[in-house]
Amino acid sequence: MITLNTKQKINTSKMRVGRGIGSGKGKTSGRGVKGQKSRSGVAIKSFEGGQMPLYRRLPKRGFNPISKQNIAIMNLEKIQSYINEKTINPSDIINMELLKKLKLINKNSQKLKILGTGEIKDKVNIEADLASKSAIEKLEKISGSIQLKK
Repeated sequence: MITLNTKQKINTSKMRVGRGIGSGKGKTSGRGVKGQKSRSGVAIKSFEGGQMPLYRRLPKRGFNPISKQNIAIMNLEKIQSYINEKTINPSDIINMELLKKLKLINKNSQKLKILGTGEIKDKVNIEADLASKSAIEKLEKISGSIQLKK
């Protein structure tokens, strides 16, 4: 039978270091003698002795989705300004290939989205992957057309 006196202590109290030679953790408080780790305020978390640390050997990832599609966006006011500058001919079909050829969008873009900011006066034919509702409404109002690729 286990009596209260012989029962092993369950909650062991925290070791108080640096409290005299009799405590078993006096003088250097279990830190050894001299050296960087014996001092206070030392953090050598990912230091690998001068070797290139693991966190720098691995490629950067995160907040930069791998499967992200580069979607080029084009506002109606921007298209109108290009027509006014005579960069784009309003009788042409405005699509990804034309915009990439004229270097108006990034060559790495995979899709084209037309947004409805601003006004467009000229009747244009646009071929895009995506379009906002306002852009479609504004193009229909001036009797222009927009084909959305599926």
